[in-house]
Amino acid sequence: MWRNLTELVQQAKADNNKIVAVANGADKGVLSAVKIAVDEGLCSFLLFGAETDIRKLAEVVDLNLLTEAVTIIHREHNTASAAVKAVHDRKADILMKGNVSTKNLLKAVLDKEFGLRTGNSLSHVALFDIPNQNRLIFLTDAAMNIAPDLEGKRNIVQNAVQVAHGVGFHNPKAAVLGAVETVNADMQATVDAAALTQMQKRNQITGCTVDGPLALDNAISENAVRQKGITSDVAGDADILVVPTIEAGNMLYKSLMYFSDANVAAVISGARAPIVLTSRTDSSESKLYSLALALVSEKTFRNN
Repeated sequence: MWRNLTELVQQAKADNNKIVAVANGADKGVLSAVKIAVDEGLCSFLLFGAETDIRKLAEVVDLNLLTEAVTIIHREHNTASAAVKAVHDRKADILMKGNVSTKNLLKAVLDKEFGLRTGNSLSHVALFDIPNQNRLIFLTDAAMNIAPDLEGKRNIVQNAVQVAHGVGFHNPKAAVLGAVETVNADMQATVDAAALTQMQKRNQITGCTVDGPLALDNAISENAVRQKGITSDVAGDADILVVPTIEAGNMLYKSLMYFSDANVAAVISGARAPIVLTSRTDSSESKLYSLALALVSEKTFRNN
């Protein structure tokens, strides 16, 4: 079990035989992340896009294009489709967003002919390395699904479990968060949480233990659990925090980053391969961690 994201990077280095397909590599921030990954020996890259533009920006970030770890595949148009097809055809293992819109990238991912769709919907899975915590904690979904219904939440939990299995959490504990620990018909989040708990008990959600509703303190603090007298296999020791809406997830995600100075890795799960969506506000470390998370968890995507 990894105690921090640095250890995850070391594992990715040990398995440095995977290839990342970048949809339009003509992006300074993305090429900076590629340089770091190549320098660290994490993986190899296929950079789809206009070759002249990629070469100009590679010079700016001092990315060595003579290394065997980087291959430019010239494409003036449809770079998202080309990168997705490379993963579909198993010429690459991971998909990474470059200088393309998220909308166009996901449209290619969901293409019926050469896309990466599965029976599940897509969801965002973040893995946090929080100061003063001796373990890593997952958070889902903070970026994609706005107000998921019960079936959407079931998919979100299962997608997070898939990533968790890939990084060594063999039976992760998932806490479905709410404002209170009791079911209240006026609070849909608590009703859904109770339903998800029952669904896991009946094998409609597999590979984990689910409990909810749980307030955040009772999901992660053993002291809070003792004080409130809660009996649970998950409370106080949750590996996965499942939020009810994108607003709750987004605020918790950014609170951990800006108030706790936490490090984070994130991937999109639910497709046939991990998808790395880097943001311009992501630090170089965060981009490296996200690539490492995708690389280490990739095997569980191929097996589903």
